[in-house]
Amino acid sequence: MSLVTVSDAEILPVAISKSAERVRTRFLEFFTAQIRNPNTRRSYVKAASEFLGWCDVRGAQSLDAITPIHVAGWVEELTGSHSAPTVKQRLAAVRHLFDWLVTGQAMASNPAHSVRGPKHSRRRGKTPVLSSEEARQLLDSISTDTLIGKRDRALIGLMTYTFARIGAATSMEVRDVYSQNRRLWVRLHEKGGKQVELPCHHSLEAYLDDFIEAAGLQGTPRAPLFQTIRRGTDQFSGNPLPQANAYAMIQRRAVAAGISTAVCNHTFRATGITAYLKNGGTLEKAANIANHSSTRTTQLYDRRSDDVSLDEVERILI
Repeated sequence: MSLVTVSDAEILPVAISKSAERVRTRFLEFFTAQIRNPNTRRSYVKAASEFLGWCDVRGAQSLDAITPIHVAGWVEELTGSHSAPTVKQRLAAVRHLFDWLVTGQAMASNPAHSVRGPKHSRRRGKTPVLSSEEARQLLDSISTDTLIGKRDRALIGLMTYTFARIGAATSMEVRDVYSQNRRLWVRLHEKGGKQVELPCHHSLEAYLDDFIEAAGLQGTPRAPLFQTIRRGTDQFSGNPLPQANAYAMIQRRAVAAGISTAVCNHTFRATGITAYLKNGGTLEKAANIANHSSTRTTQLYDRRSDDVSLDEVERILI
């Protein structure tokens, strides 16, 4: 992809760099002022950069030269190498970017508006889910003789018992764990700036109390709750635990516990939701706890039907 350096901190695609100053400013405003979620911003930057670079190679080196045919060709090429949800997400990113440029009078029309993405319908999510027995096996396998062990058990327990996203968990501060009505509560800052406050399950309360006391975090309310460890020591660094580090930790803990099911950061959110629903919880309450705007999203995490499917398959007595 041909890129032009605008400053020491900014690199723009050729189609944008060749445009007027107001267009370049409008383009940058989309990613800085319009999109607040860092994960969304990262994926949108990737999609926009890849598309404009694709157009650049094919001779469309200005915004006016980009047509629906270019967008359709790019989508068709992506469909051959990426999953349908990924293609739809990248097309949505480009479509939203062009909408922003059109409303700011930086483009006459949106060339992505009439382009349809690949068809995709999902009733069951792809996130791997642990059974209740596997989740208990994993939590019990974590040695709490060290501060790292107490931290890891508290983090995994938090995601399991509150359905928290990994981003909400790792961004917590010590003050986000507090007492109310003789019970420990947690405060989660979820997607869209939404704040969720939940009472702790008794197991999670024990994990958090043990961890915070051992770490001596009671007197530092603004410190990150889950921190990295200084190399070669058993002391916290004061820096929040990155999501990539949390993922690597989960992989290590699962292997050590003898868990054969594939796991990821989202596994414990799905595991907690499924366990809750299996024990009589309602879909509406699960959606509320998980901070889902629609129960349709929550249903993607509901794997109760897996047990039914297995029972039915075993009826094939051959």
